[in-house]
Order: sequence, then structure tokens, then C-alpha cells
Amino acid sequence: MYTASTRSITVTVSPSYLEDESTPADNEFRWSYHVRIENHGAGPVKLLSRYWRITDALGRVQEVRGPGVVGEQPVLQPGHAFEYQSWTPLHTPHGIMVGLYQMEERGSGELFDVIIPAFSLDSPYQPVRLN
Repeated sequence: MYTASTRSITVTVSPSYLEDESTPADNEFRWSYHVRIENHGAGPVKLLSRYWRITDALGRVQEVRGPGVVGEQPVLQPGHAFEYQSWTPLHTPHGIMVGLYQMEERGSGELFDVIIPAFSLDSPYQPVRLN
């Protein structure tokens, strides 16, 4: 699991390689990732948009931007969490994802970015190298 906190919001990501949906012979690799967003603040916040930067093992970058997550723009009350699951494909057996959520404080209307921690996408077809 990978975790980062920004202000009073904690984001935890847990990626999983999707063996049954990947075809390594065709350079098609897929991962799912489970995200938990927790509001530890005193007031409600709304998740407005997302930004992902996905980099494969060859350094190719794909950027994804859009409103909300999985078709929702959830409002997180203090002490509550929102969880969702999504997936991403790559043409290499390894990659990395990192991103941001834009949030709005419901009382003041202030906008702020929340860091999504960088997380590694590793398949069993990629040899592990320790640096």
C-alpha cells in the first residue's frame, strides 16, 4: 500500500496486477488499483477532479484528467472516507502512477490539491532490480 496526506486528507492506494486480463505475449499488461480517500479535517470536502501521470518502463508518459472519479464527485464529511477501484493498461510489464485530486472545502469554497502517492505497477514478467 502507498499512502500520502495533504492537509487533512489521506489517500491510500493498493495496486494489483491483473493476470487474467493481461496478455504479455502481445505486450498488454493491466493493473487494478484500489483507492481510499479519508477526510480527517473539521469540515466537508468535495472531490472535483483528478489528474494522473502514468509512466511505462520505456519512459512514455500518459496524462489523464477529468471530473471526479469513477463518474462521481463525492463529498467527504469529516471522519468519513470514499473508496473506489479502477484500472490502467500498459504496454510494458512495469510502470508507475502518481497524481492529484482537486478538492473544494465546502464551507469556504477554497480549492486545493491533494497528492495521490506514486505507486509502482509491477508484473511477474518484470525482473526486480534493487537500486
